[in-house]
Amino acid sequence: VQLQASGGGLVQAGGSLRLSCAASGRTSSSYTMGWFRQAPGKEREFVAAISANGGSTYYADSVKGRFTISRDNAGNTVYLQMNSLKPEGTALYYCAARAGGSINFYQDYRYWGRGTLVTVSS
Repeated sequence: VQLQASGGGLVQAGGSLRLSCAASGRTSSSYTMGWFRQAPGKEREFVAAISANGGSTYYADSVKGRFTISRDNAGNTVYLQMNSLKPEGTALYYCAARAGGSINFYQDYRYWGRGTLVTVSS
C-alpha cells in the first residue's frame, strides 16, 4: 500500500484545512486508516482513525469536536477536515494504514505516507 498525504499549508488560528490521503494498492480499502502528527521535538501522536468500511471513527481528545475523518473507498482517499485550528496543531501530519493492534499506537500502523506540513499562526 502506498500513501500520499496532501493539503497542508499555512493557516491562521481558528481557520480550517482539509488534508487528503490518496491510497494505492489492491487492498488499500480494507485497512483501518489513521492520521498522526509530529511537532518539532515531540513524539508522533495519534489524531484520528477510521475503520475500513467507514462505520467507526476515533479521535484524540485534543481534536474531538474540531476534526472530522472520513473516507471514500471508491476513490481510495481518506480525508481529515480540521476546523478551529490552534497554534499547537502545527506539525507534520501523516496518514497511515493499520496492521492491527491499538487504534492510537503508531507502531501498530504498517504503511505510512510522507507527511504534509500544517502551520497554524497565532
